Amino acid sequence: MRSLLTPRWLLLHALFIVATIATGFLAVWQWDRAHDAGGSFQNLGYALQWPLFGAFTIFLWIKLIRMDRAQQRGELEPDVNAEGEPEAEDESSAEVSEEPEKRRTRPLVPPPAPPVDNEEDPVLAEYNQYLAGLNESDQRTS
Repeated sequence: MRSLLTPRWLLLHALFIVATIATGFLAVWQWDRAHDAGGSFQNLGYALQWPLFGAFTIFLWIKLIRMDRAQQRGELEPDVNAEGEPEAEDESSAEVSEEPEKRRTRPLVPPPAPPVDNEEDPVLAEYNQYLAGLNESDQRTS
């Protein structure tokens, strides 16, 4: 609970409260504007959108609080630096993980599909030939 009262969090609380109240005022303003003589369905749409933005603001606020709490309990991974290594506050307190490093089991790019003969699917074979021709012409111009 104390971590939610730090200056950073107090500023975030104020920001989220102001944003939520602002979306409420904007919704009421658009609702009134929609019912004025010059109002339109666009104003009515905005009047219905602003409460959704306010709800998203509240959702994001709660999500950030839960993420901060989970990070304090050690459930989330620590921040990483540009080299992808975990940032340690003190070099002497850095611990070596006993878990093996997770590796990707499948390639990032899927293998090419097997070629299609004219006998199997003539339309697909013709399209593949067309694409191959485009690729060759593109390779020649590059």
